Amino acid sequence: MAHTRRSRDSALIDAIEALPPVQFEGTVWRVVRKGRSPVDCARSGGRWDDGTFDVLYTSQQRDGAIAEMYFHLGRGQPVFPSKVEYGVHELDVKLDNALQLVDLGALQRLGLDTSRYGQLSYDRACDEYPRSQDIAEAAHFLEFDGLIVPSARWDCMNVILFCDRVPPGAMEIAADHGLVNWPGWIKANIR
Repeated sequence: MAHTRRSRDSALIDAIEALPPVQFEGTVWRVVRKGRSPVDCARSGGRWDDGTFDVLYTSQQRDGAIAEMYFHLGRGQPVFPSKVEYGVHELDVKLDNALQLVDLGALQRLGLDTSRYGQLSYDRACDEYPRSQDIAEAAHFLEFDGLIVPSARWDCMNVILFCDRVPPGAMEIAADHGLVNWPGWIKANIR
């Protein structure tokens, strides 16, 4: 399905343009289906991409990356799929011109309704995504190379790379930590 971009919000563009870019160089985590490269970018139409450009979703904490995938794999189902095999990967990434939104207040100042940030069920996520997608698309338009934003699923920051804005070598696989132990992780973290 082809994605079409909505008209850009000029007030949002002005607000983002006023924010100073930051550099980020460090370790992030990513969970992907067994056999898929953890540095493969995609246009998933998720929280921080409207489907018009490729992104790589990562988290600054291992459990943050697992929590994000847990949410998407569960898709609001009463029983978690038992045969899924997903690996945990550690990546080294470098962003030279990232938009950092350090907390929910920063997101709120850009027009995001933070009262339900990460609270909606999977089938209602589309009610939550349009403004975050607008923020990401405006940042991409302004030639930021990624976002550093609060995770909606874990108490940590996520790092989203805009793949057409980062040069070769800006994301490298540092380590493959094997498959996620879903039963163990769920028992330890989901109440």
